[in-house]
Parts: sequence; C-alpha cells; structure tokens
Amino acid sequence: MSVSTLTLAHAKYSLLETARVPIAVIGSLVFPALSLLFFVVPQRAVAENAEWATQAVISLSVFAVLANALFGFGLNIAQSREQPWDPYLRTLPAPGIARVLGHVFSTGLVGVAAIVPVVVLGALLTAAEASWWRVLLGFVAIAASALPFVFIGISVGYSMPAKAAIAVVQVLMFGLAFGGGLFLPPAVFPDWLDAISRFLPSRHAREIVVWAVQGGELPVWAAVGWLLWTVLALGLALLLFRRDEGRRYR
Repeated sequence: MSVSTLTLAHAKYSLLETARVPIAVIGSLVFPALSLLFFVVPQRAVAENAEWATQAVISLSVFAVLANALFGFGLNIAQSREQPWDPYLRTLPAPGIARVLGHVFSTGLVGVAAIVPVVVLGALLTAAEASWWRVLLGFVAIAASALPFVFIGISVGYSMPAKAAIAVVQVLMFGLAFGGGLFLPPAVFPDWLDAISRFLPSRHAREIVVWAVQGGELPVWAAVGWLLWTVLALGLALLLFRRDEGRRYR
C-alpha cells in the first residue's frame, strides 16, 4: 500500500475512534460557538461594529483551532502511549509518516468543523464581514498559524501521562487564549499585559489571521514570533518523540 493510502486509512480510523466518544466532538464544535454567543453577541457595541465583530469571530476561530490542536494531539498521544495498541502499530510494516499525517488530517478536520459554527453565527448575529477570498485566505492563515499549537500538543503528549496531560492542556489552553487576546481584544489590555501578550503564539496567530482577513500591514513581530515558536516547538516535539522511542523500544 502507498503512503497516501495508509494515511487515509489512519485518518479514517482516527476519526471513527474520536466519534465513539460523541461528547468529545460536540465539545470541540460547541464551546467556541457558545463563547461567541455569550461574550460577543450580547455586547452590541462590538457585535454591531463590523471591524470589531470580524476580529472577535477571528479570535474565537483561532481559539477553536488552538483548543482542538492541544487536546487532539496532547491528550490523544498521551492516552495512546498507555495503550498496548500503540506499540503494536509500530511493529507493523508501515512508515511512521502515514500515522503522523493521518492524525494531522483527522484532527485538522475536526478543527475546521469547529470553525464553521463560529463563522456562521458571526455572519448571522453580528456585523462581521469579509469577502469570500479573504475568508479563504483566513482559513489558510489559520492552518499555518496552528502549527505551534500542534507541536506544543505533541510535546505534551510525549512528555507526560494522560492524567497530567489533561491538566497541562487545560492550563495552556486558557492561558494562551486569555493572554493572546482571543477572549478579550488586546486593545483593552494594560501596557504590561500587552507587552507579555506579544510573546505568545496565540497572539501571533490572532494578528496573522486578522491581517489575512482584514488586510492592512502585517506586524513584523507577529510573523517573526510565529516562525520562532514553530521552529522551537517542532524541535521540542522531535526531541521528546525520540526520547520516548528510546525509552520504550530499546
């Protein structure tokens, strides 16, 4: 079988495994949309302002991808390492890249699905607006800006047991969401918090997607920060993966 065929097979069964716990899928789809309904729609000064409403929809879309990447990779990898099925899969004559890509595709599909309710509710209940090609560009920007969250999730999954991973992922998710301006706009941050926020990958992701959807000038610090976080998180993920492999497959 080719790598692409094996990748699709892994993605299919990963999605089926996720669907066996419906509340996990429902939580991923509903929580970002509920955040929009409770935190944005009732604030008419924000909801009726096209620029602010669009940025709110973007922020919660980034949050949907962030949460999905941290839980999808961090928790699932940590749980898989504790099951006998995972070592068995590694003994099969299939390249590891097929499993990795299959996991990326299945988790990414759930992440895209989590964005759709936010965009639909934003279009129906707020003054958020963007041209169709800007929306498409925004999806591309979200996919690229999610890379640090994916690698951070992988690092969590390969560095600790599942019970610890749940707590760490929750702390990371809410810390990055609040600190990165995904729940409150950075414009209302005090100077000290705004300065800290500019070092977080969630703030970089928000600024990059806002630039892709609304245009204007891309902040250089956001692009440089995203690149640094991507490289550092990728290096950490590879290091922890090799450490885990060396411990369990000597």
